[in-house]
Parts: sequence; C-alpha cells; structure tokens
Amino acid sequence: MASVEVLAGPERRRRWSIEQKRAIVAAAFKPGAVVRDVARQADVTSSLIYRWRRDLRAAAQGLARVLLASTGDSVTAPPPMPAIEIEFAGNTCVRIPASVSPALAAAVVEALVRR
Repeated sequence: MASVEVLAGPERRRRWSIEQKRAIVAAAFKPGAVVRDVARQADVTSSLIYRWRRDLRAAAQGLARVLLASTGDSVTAPPPMPAIEIEFAGNTCVRIPASVSPALAAAVVEALVRR
C-alpha cells in the first residue's frame, strides 16, 4: 500500500529574486548543460526557466517609456532628424528616430500593436 502525505497548511508560492532567476537561467544555458537537469536541481519546471529567460531578455532590451499623443487638428513641426512615422488606428502616431536600433524599433512596434 502506498503512503500518502497530507499537508495541512495553506499553499505557499515561492518567490524568486532576480539574482536567483539569473543564476538558474545562466546555469541552464551553459554549454553542455541540460535545462531539465538544472530545473530538477532548482526544484522548478523547465518551462519556468524558459519563461524567466524570455522575461530577462525583454527587460534587458531597455525599452523606454512611450508616450502616445493624439494627432488632433494642431499643426506639428517636422521632426528635426530622419524618423519612421507609424500611424495606428485611433489617431495614434509614433515617430521612431532613424538612430534607433532595428531591434528596439521592432520591440516598440510590437508592444504598441498588442495594446
């Protein structure tokens, strides 16, 4: 007959610090490491390690705060430097300077499309 363990307290979620997440993700993606083995050692699921990696990458891209303004009826001066101008539905316009990296510009547009 199998034994059964009964936990009588409230379920407790573990909280991981950013440093702990970084250390686990770094260990999981070292050359020759196996994510599943690192996940077992850290007592987490493999999918959580992949999620942490995705979240840490997104945070590292350094997206700046984006302010959206209605184009309205006011006349605006042309931007002082070359820029990409994208108009979204609802009178929303975004100007991305040409000096911005393509990866950052793509991330900004993707974030706005999801909105």
